[in-house]
Amino acid sequence: MAPARPFALLLLRLVIGFGFVEHGFAKLHRGPEKFGALLDYLGVPFPHSTAWFVTLVELGGGLALMIGAFVLLLSVPLIILHLVAMGTIHIHYGFSSVNTIGLTPNGPLFGPPGFEISLLYIGGILVLAAFGPGALSVDRARLSAGQSSP
Repeated sequence: MAPARPFALLLLRLVIGFGFVEHGFAKLHRGPEKFGALLDYLGVPFPHSTAWFVTLVELGGGLALMIGAFVLLLSVPLIILHLVAMGTIHIHYGFSSVNTIGLTPNGPLFGPPGFEISLLYIGGILVLAAFGPGALSVDRARLSAGQSSP
């Protein structure tokens, strides 16, 4: 493995994990009930329970990614979250994650994001799943401890 690769994977893991934590915290801060109302509008089954589930997966999964714990296992639900978001919401707004819809005296006005951001998250998660969590990770420490056991 190239000397810088473990640290590049660490950086990728921290950025993606932080992004998930921020999305989960935003849902928690506004109240999962508001997210549940959106899910209900979209016809998602059990919208209230699903809103809480998604919020907790984003918070817990993001934190676990940041410390490098269970990265391969977490990649599945985290990718599914983005596939669902992409297929239900973002796909309608095209590719670009930055849709400028106007200019105000205070600056640009942005519309809903497209699916570009979901593809970036999915791509990053797939890299982590394929190459491991990188440096300073719980998974790497567990693997090293397991190899030194008799």
